[in-house]
Amino acid sequence: MTYEFDSTTASTTIQRFITGKLLQSGMSGYVVGLSGGIDSALACTLAVRAVGPEKVLAVMMPYKTSSEHSLADARRLIDQLGIEHRHIEITPMIDAYYDIIDDSMRIRAGNKMARERMSILFDLAFDMNRLVLGTGNRTEICLGYTTIYGDSACSLNPIGELYKSEVRQLARELGVPDTIITKPPSADLWVDQTDEGEIGVTYEQIDRILRLIIDDGVRSMAELETAGMSTTDISRVVSMINRNAFKRRMPEIAPLGKTPVPERVELDN
Repeated sequence: MTYEFDSTTASTTIQRFITGKLLQSGMSGYVVGLSGGIDSALACTLAVRAVGPEKVLAVMMPYKTSSEHSLADARRLIDQLGIEHRHIEITPMIDAYYDIIDDSMRIRAGNKMARERMSILFDLAFDMNRLVLGTGNRTEICLGYTTIYGDSACSLNPIGELYKSEVRQLARELGVPDTIITKPPSADLWVDQTDEGEIGVTYEQIDRILRLIIDDGVRSMAELETAGMSTTDISRVVSMINRNAFKRRMPEIAPLGKTPVPERVELDN
């Protein structure tokens, strides 16, 4: 099936979502972790367009090994959007927990950093009576390429149905700085870490595979290969989808046959 991404409709729908959820919550605005990467840059930009710069707080939370270039990109966007910001170093928190971080525990430490950052965001949100804006895209959600209760935690996620390639397109159209759009995507978990290097497949190829499998319902390996996908890339993507399924649902509760808790309770007068 041929799919054409309608960026105008997507942008309008997301901005209405951001505005509507804030009004519905009764909160005063949003806090967003700004890493200098494209996902958080786009989420922040959409929020500013939706509710105004005075209702968006950007928070930079680097560790001592974080990229200075990423911090510079985050500051560039902050200046461009004219929003309030905070700079909170997480080095003291992380180093108080770990005596040493070596190559054997890079992912473990990276997950700890992601959870530390989200803990800070929710604390600031509570203090300011705000919501935490999520920054995870559809590609990451499908693959489970995220830290559960870390960067995947949020009050709401405006870009969760945008594939990485769509994030890039919309970011470009909304004027996100080119230095953010063109640099290799990275969670900045360790020096020289890149998403595509860690996953082993390019985002362009991942998105092509995901659209066929998830959106079009293709289940034939032969059909996927005929569409130009390599067996190795297909297997890697499917493996991540299946292995990380638990990240896409709430924790399971042992079933005792009780009535599910309703979304809302309305009492008759």
